[in-house]
Amino acid sequence: MRRFAFIFGATLPLVGVLPALAEDVLIRIEAKRGTEIARNSAERWGAQFDDVVTFPLGDGWTGIALGPMPREQATSRLQTLKSDGKVPGDSFISPAAGRDVTQVGGQPAAAVPTAALEATPTPAAPAVPEAAPAVGSASTFPTDPAATAPVIVAEPVPEPEPVQYYLRIESSPDRDKAEELLAKRRETLPEAGLWTLSNGRSAVAIGPMDEATGKAWLAAFRRANAVPKDAFLAPLADMGDPAVPGRAPELGAPPAEDAPKPEMPALEDIQRALRWAGHYDGAIDGKDGPMTQNAIAEEIVRLRASPDTAAAMHELIRRREAWRAEMGLTGLRDTHTGLAMPAPMDRLQFDRAERALSIYGPKDGSGAALILFSQPGGQQEMLDLAGLVTALGWVPAPKRDVRKGSVTLDGRNQTHISHAEGKVIEDRVQGFVLIWPATDPEEQRRIAAEISDNLGRFAPAAGEAVPEAPAIPPAETVSAAPAATPATIPVP
Repeated sequence: MRRFAFIFGATLPLVGVLPALAEDVLIRIEAKRGTEIARNSAERWGAQFDDVVTFPLGDGWTGIALGPMPREQATSRLQTLKSDGKVPGDSFISPAAGRDVTQVGGQPAAAVPTAALEATPTPAAPAVPEAAPAVGSASTFPTDPAATAPVIVAEPVPEPEPVQYYLRIESSPDRDKAEELLAKRRETLPEAGLWTLSNGRSAVAIGPMDEATGKAWLAAFRRANAVPKDAFLAPLADMGDPAVPGRAPELGAPPAEDAPKPEMPALEDIQRALRWAGHYDGAIDGKDGPMTQNAIAEEIVRLRASPDTAAAMHELIRRREAWRAEMGLTGLRDTHTGLAMPAPMDRLQFDRAERALSIYGPKDGSGAALILFSQPGGQQEMLDLAGLVTALGWVPAPKRDVRKGSVTLDGRNQTHISHAEGKVIEDRVQGFVLIWPATDPEEQRRIAAEISDNLGRFAPAAGEAVPEAPAIPPAETVSAAPAATPATIPVP
């Protein structure tokens, strides 16, 4: 075994090395607690490699590594060392910048790594002056003094790199427990990763981000209960080493401090947009209650457009309007029932009207259908219509929600999803049935919400009598003929 020196406390010289350390990395192979244990382990590694270094990790721990070296070299070397079984299987690459690195054996402590020598420019040799011209010659007194004035070019001063921050969510001294915490947090924050701190704890965090963005989103995440109240921002220098990689989060920047603050949209518009997004089941009443506030906070975290409430809600409303245009939602005014609402008319076409019903079938094989109904009556008449809808199979195997003055039915089969609503308004029963392909449940939910939130009366219905059962075949005997056939209605 060759002999070498082990020196604790004698760090590598910094002159000329800082540029290299900013780019170089270490191959972390081991960590030991206690000076003597770390010394013995480093000596054993030093018997195999010439570039063993140590550095403090805090709380009595010492890291043992190979390097520093360029990242590309370290990546290739680590792969080879692991394949040959010369380093532990959990060895990994760690930044060298900011480490208080101590050389162990191999090259002298004062030696500078090759990368540092390449980064340090070699000073140019001083120029040898030419022989002075003879006194009285024309060149002794130049006619243009500026021609011989030295030109001073100021070197541009590079701006310092902005400090990157991570949102520290929670930590644990137990690695297995920390990985469980990470899996749970990734349900809401899929970008989260796991870091090994200098004190040995494992921390769940997301980043990187600048400080202003971090502060704004930390507040937004807290409002939505997406992170604990004691979560905080930590600079990259305090994060230790990545253990389970995350990914950079896509977070909208907060509004500039000098920018005008956007006004909050009308609460009714916000509630409609929240319901469209699937985060609100309350009434569209324009009231700023806890259900609305909780839905707003949750939607900000999901949308990630802006941590500012007003800006995020404007973006949500804009996305809803873009979706409405894409789905072909237009204002439908049905003269037979006197009802008006937005409907996907790109996928529907009028079929027929029967007594209190107005029926729209699929257009161009879309698989969609819409049935509107309106008649005088109260609670009993509303329940009778709900029974008719069920008997005709328009809502298969329905799940019912019956209340005073309202009823909803939801059901599905292998091909279609159906939703029906009926309400008693001013001694009249009115409502709709929406039938939609089962392959598109999200769009069905959104369209049903749009119709429900905007259904209203614009004129008296054409017929006022309580209808008998329409002359329509039962659902199980309906043929698969096109919707344009007058005797058929589209059912699942």
